[in-house]
Amino acid sequence: MNWSNCYTTERFGVAEGEESIRSAFERDYDRIIFSSAFRRLQNKTQVFPLPEAVFVHNRLTHSLEVVSVGRSLGKMVGDFLADLPEVKGEREVRDFYRNQLKNVISAACLAHDMGNPAFGHSGEEAISKYFLDRASDASFRGRFDENQWEDLTHFEGNANAFRILTRQFNGRLPGGYRLTYSTLAAILKYPCASPDTIRKGPKHRAKYGFFQTERAAFERVTSKLNMRPDHTAPSAFFRHPFVYLVEAADDICYSIIDFEDAHRLGILSYKQVEEVLLSVVALRKSEDMTRVKQNLAVLQHDPNEAIAYLRAKSINYLTEACAEAFKDQHKEILEGTFNGALIKHDPAVNEVLSHISQVSVNEIYSYESVLKIELAGFKIMSGLIEDFVEAALLDETQQQSRHRKILQLLPYQYRFKPSEGDYEKVMCLLDHISAMTDVYALETYRNLRGISMPAF
Repeated sequence: MNWSNCYTTERFGVAEGEESIRSAFERDYDRIIFSSAFRRLQNKTQVFPLPEAVFVHNRLTHSLEVVSVGRSLGKMVGDFLADLPEVKGEREVRDFYRNQLKNVISAACLAHDMGNPAFGHSGEEAISKYFLDRASDASFRGRFDENQWEDLTHFEGNANAFRILTRQFNGRLPGGYRLTYSTLAAILKYPCASPDTIRKGPKHRAKYGFFQTERAAFERVTSKLNMRPDHTAPSAFFRHPFVYLVEAADDICYSIIDFEDAHRLGILSYKQVEEVLLSVVALRKSEDMTRVKQNLAVLQHDPNEAIAYLRAKSINYLTEACAEAFKDQHKEILEGTFNGALIKHDPAVNEVLSHISQVSVNEIYSYESVLKIELAGFKIMSGLIEDFVEAALLDETQQQSRHRKILQLLPYQYRFKPSEGDYEKVMCLLDHISAMTDVYALETYRNLRGISMPAF
């Protein structure tokens, strides 16, 4: 892999590209933002329950903010890469980095959370635990091979996003969203199969990036973009360089935005948040802290606006710091030897963010309403998995009327044939359940349990 052959305008599932006034990567962005899967993010919890009186972030607003940061990172790093000796002599390659890398990163940022089920990590945990709890049932366990079992017992939102973007669902065109291979590679945060994961090992194998059903699609992406194989595992590759920019944009946003939301909800005091964000802003050597404090004095009667000001300053600095980290490590990133996150590259930044993380764990993520929605979400998703999987894996001769009715609830795009294997059937069910919004999952759970009746 080199800077000239690690991107392409070729599209997954399409033999030839179409002419358009927009670049291939701008079209990737448009295809994602107009999709149903993206729209559903507006009703999926980011961290906090979605109150009516106070506007906090959901998965959609978070994704749009990640796009904003990612675009800036793509521009900063793209300008740097365009001037490298091995790049600036090739006009098309130079033009890609100067004008299009930001669009690749923007599209990937837009899609990075599309595979997350309702209720966030609680949803992932509920899916995994259903299968883990049945590990001692030999007849059930025997339905799946080792690789399939790893997928199901460690359900991964990142792999689900790759599936959504590349799979041909019933009644849809081949190639899924038909995105460029470049954009698909930029969301492969963990480019390995589930059996190759090392939970506390190198970053690129901490989780997995594709289900067994998408193995062929994954292999096409890695081949098209000349990704470097990790020869210590049969189905593992080192990260594509663009992944680091998408990851950094996500890291920056959730590190800072959760603090802003916690202040709006009264979980953290103004002084707590101001102190932490000022410590981030002060890391920027050229920052005029006297002016910053003068501006805060002007905003003193509107605490929310003051925090928003500090949030903007903090994100601006962290974006610059991550861009510089990429520049410093660009050779190692290309070679696959950089094993870390850009946001943690600077020790001073890492120290401040470690403090933010500690406060978040102790005071934000353990807040009563956050814990309650996680517990409720786990219960809801567990119930849905139980009902749908039971119905799907019964032989047709054993299915009762209620089982057939549950399967009739599956939208056409997710339906399976009785002749398909058990793993494929379960994956179709998970397509439906993971696509649900928080509200729809709750409504469906109540309906199936007889707690409430559906409204016509």
